[in-house]
Amino acid sequence: MMSRTVYAPEHELFRDMVRRFVEQEIVPFHAQWEKDGIVSREVWRKAGEQGLLCSFVPEIYGGPGGDFLHTAIVIEELAKVEATGPAFHLHSGIVAPYILHYGTEAQKQRWLPGMCAGELIGAIAMTEPGAGSDLQGMRSRATRDGDAFVLNGQKTFISNGQIADLVITVAKTDLEAGAKGMSLFVVERDDPGFSRGRNLEKVGWHAQDTSELFYSDVRLTADRLLGEENRAFRYLMQELAQERLIVALRSITTLETAVANTVAYTKQREAFGKPLFALQNTRFKLAECHTQAAVTRCFVDRCLALHMQGELDANDAAMAKLQATEALNRVLDECLQLHGGYGYMWEYPIARAWAGHRVSRIAGGSSEIMKEIISRTL
Repeated sequence: MMSRTVYAPEHELFRDMVRRFVEQEIVPFHAQWEKDGIVSREVWRKAGEQGLLCSFVPEIYGGPGGDFLHTAIVIEELAKVEATGPAFHLHSGIVAPYILHYGTEAQKQRWLPGMCAGELIGAIAMTEPGAGSDLQGMRSRATRDGDAFVLNGQKTFISNGQIADLVITVAKTDLEAGAKGMSLFVVERDDPGFSRGRNLEKVGWHAQDTSELFYSDVRLTADRLLGEENRAFRYLMQELAQERLIVALRSITTLETAVANTVAYTKQREAFGKPLFALQNTRFKLAECHTQAAVTRCFVDRCLALHMQGELDANDAAMAKLQATEALNRVLDECLQLHGGYGYMWEYPIARAWAGHRVSRIAGGSSEIMKEIISRTL
């Protein structure tokens, strides 16, 4: 594999620390978290103590004062061990930026220190039972009542839904304005009228809690409005490039790990009196998978470099997500096949990756939506 140039030496020192943290604080407990359907809050606090959360938040708000590359390293190191929980990537790379970029000074001081410390866990609620990629079909609404808003609605498939202390919630505030009539609100765990449904049972990502959320006359004071009223759609579009880059980073790292693990497995697993790797079909399949990994990594790293320069646009982010997730799912299927029956056993990482990452072609915008975005530039 080609050497990577996007990270500086100090980033690689950070990676060493993250790798040790993952080996000591996540790997030994992950199987139990998968059974529980949720991770412990303690691992969040420990991650906060080590500076693994919200890496690019300035020190004035309790953050480590690093950059997004530190967050990318955490994403990659978790992907290497197929840790589906905890959702540090969501909390740090998707939720916190909304508060940092659009929050008032008071809101930043109120929520960011706790998020950086792992004391406050974040989630974002967009998807509804009848509205996934089509945000204009959203039914949740926040109605003005004096100097406050009253929020009603339902959300589903919300990652961190059970464990979250604050949920950035998208709701309509102008019913006549379509996508231009949505706003962002910060809902806290104990707000009257806010409740959680069951922890949803998914095909994969069993350590990641995913929930239904319900809002019944949740009264929110004006200081819970994040950014300007009716500007949510613009904010979402501005942040989606980073969200899709995060999915691409996770996907390409999982792809590389799957290929490496499968190469090792086929070299030690024997069939017909010799290692599976000695069979030409095995070697050719792995050569194709390795090439997919190398090509995809080059493009994703280029997008990561552009993002650090503030130049990653929606089209490139969509291509990164499309390429990485589609390549990942093709390669995972090939690698599972090369494992034979063992590939279908949950104790093998390839089985968990194969089941868990099917969602990568859906979450953060489906592959079909990515193609639509890309086609508009043709």
